[in-house]
Amino acid sequence: MTELSDREAELVSAHEQERPARELGGPLKAGVWVVGGVLSAYSLLVVFQPVEAIQHRMTFLAVALPLVFLCYRSGLDLRVRRLLRRPAPKPSERPSPVPSESPESSEHPDPSERPEPSEQGKRAERPSVADWLLAAASLAVLVYPLLDMDAFRERGSGAALTDLDVAAGVVLTVLLLEAVRRTVGLTFAVICVVFLLYAYYGAYLPIDWTIGHPGFDISQIVAQLYTGTEGFFGVPMQVAASYIILFTIYGAVLDYSGASKFFIDLSFAAFRRSRSAPGRTVTTAGFLLGTVSGSGVATTVSLGSVAWPVLRRAGYPREQAGGILAAGGIGAILSPPTLGAAAFIIAEYLGVSYLQVLLYATVPTLLYYLGIFLAIEIDSRRFGTRAVEVDAPRAGKLLLRFGYHFSSLLLIVVLMALDRSAFQAVTIATAVAFGLSFLDPRHRMGPRRIGRALAKGALEVLPVTAVCAAAGIIVGAITLTGLGQNLADIIVDIGAGNLIATTVMAAVAVLLLGLAVPVTASFIIAAVIIGPALFDLGVTRPEAYMFVFYYAVLSEVSPPTALSAVAAAAITGGNTYRTMLMTWRYTLPAFLVPFAFVLTPNGQALLGQGPFGTVLLMTAVSAVAVAALAVATGGAAAWPERVLAAVAAVLLLFLDPVPIVAGLGVLAVAAVVHLVRRRRRDPR
Repeated sequence: MTELSDREAELVSAHEQERPARELGGPLKAGVWVVGGVLSAYSLLVVFQPVEAIQHRMTFLAVALPLVFLCYRSGLDLRVRRLLRRPAPKPSERPSPVPSESPESSEHPDPSERPEPSEQGKRAERPSVADWLLAAASLAVLVYPLLDMDAFRERGSGAALTDLDVAAGVVLTVLLLEAVRRTVGLTFAVICVVFLLYAYYGAYLPIDWTIGHPGFDISQIVAQLYTGTEGFFGVPMQVAASYIILFTIYGAVLDYSGASKFFIDLSFAAFRRSRSAPGRTVTTAGFLLGTVSGSGVATTVSLGSVAWPVLRRAGYPREQAGGILAAGGIGAILSPPTLGAAAFIIAEYLGVSYLQVLLYATVPTLLYYLGIFLAIEIDSRRFGTRAVEVDAPRAGKLLLRFGYHFSSLLLIVVLMALDRSAFQAVTIATAVAFGLSFLDPRHRMGPRRIGRALAKGALEVLPVTAVCAAAGIIVGAITLTGLGQNLADIIVDIGAGNLIATTVMAAVAVLLLGLAVPVTASFIIAAVIIGPALFDLGVTRPEAYMFVFYYAVLSEVSPPTALSAVAAAAITGGNTYRTMLMTWRYTLPAFLVPFAFVLTPNGQALLGQGPFGTVLLMTAVSAVAVAALAVATGGAAAWPERVLAAVAAVLLLFLDPVPIVAGLGVLAVAAVVHLVRRRRRDPR
């Protein structure tokens, strides 16, 4: 796999929210991997031998939080590394991000076979004394309640915490703030501090203010956050310690069993002989690879170094190629069967099965990829791209030999349809993926691979765990002070009780929030603040939460940060801003469709709710709207047709009989105008 140059890696790192972990080495690395493996094994065991909720979450965090301080650098570490870094090579001396060999002759790499960073000549890093002290303090304040859990809970419920309880709660709060600062940046930590200050200093706000409250002392705040399930150990932490860890283990087992390589090879083999095939191949590979990685940025980077040479040879400009890479990468966390971490929180908030959330996401996913494929088809004609021969086995041969990698993915859905819990479904699927690995001698899951997969699954969940635990500060403060409903009332008042205005405000707020904090955190904050505002205006809970979910995810492709687009631009060498705009264009249906299922009478059909005939009809109408959007943004048609197509798309997305008929009429006019203009250009 192509390695990013120093400058490209710096670009990606500077804009990623999940900062890279230390490159550990020697006995410490082995020890961390052992502890990570134990954490994964414990999480799998709890599926079949359940532990009391708060005890399980506390135990999980007691192992995960110390690992964060050992594995993730502090800001001081990063500054020292920058000072010691050698000057970057001149542009003329910079190594090319594209491999020197032709893509046809290069073998698609197996992500599971990548050497560890310490094996690539990088110097291993050691945690500082302060890091060890923070790790020890994390363990102490989380083991302390476990020593006598009943008494601890009783003191918390009766607001009779001891001085030691309060001190431990304060220390844990500070530790979590530092953990999220290291893993996802300072902004989210500052937001958490603002909510803490609001809970404490509420008495100093004018009592007639909508957000005023009597104020709470430190003991009351600690009792809310530390002793029950309304703070650190609430629903977000439950999701991290139950759902997410199991899916990261599953993804790691898929990776080490050879599924990642199979998905890439199959995608390159499936589309061989057309000029739009390279773009469709990259999009399909991003969807399949994202099932394993679970991250839009990670999928973009992993796929980009393999796919960019192919897109370049096909004739795609750098920015368009970057847009395809970023759109394909982000699509994976919008799509079943895994979705992103926030989808698990939706299931918990709604009290429905995870399978139900998958059903909610099915039609929007189809529309999302329809939009990308149509845009790719238009671009292939616009830029005159050409077919590229790739040295890959035939798709049929690959499916016959390695198609079993799909079976565990399908098994998850089947088991949940049979009323198995998501925990049990993914655990059984993991066991099946492990067993199937023995069908490929190169990827048999022996003891070494099993250990690595378990450790990788645990280490990949560390940033999400820190975010989910710290998000308890926000949720706890909102619950304690009643701020959520107060802010919802303010939003409704600003929108003058108008659903359209309120929904637009909600979308902008979630996108802005997503510029500063990761997807999971932005969803949690928006769900508890913006969700009630939509509920008050008659939006159902599934529609509101799915609306917030899509806009939280889409913040990764929204200017001015657009993490996935930045990563793609670093790989292709394209202009970062133009790559962002191209990514936005490819993902446009995902920005508009959520408005349809919140604002329109039949919008719930796009979430698979209602009679089957209605769902089918509304899906077809929305597909026509997405096609009209592709024409409007594609640049292949003249501006009159594009304007008419845009108007038609908006009308069709109202999903009501009169606007649908009007939209189809406008679209027909656009087609006639196009044919007339084309005939005038070419009289023959």
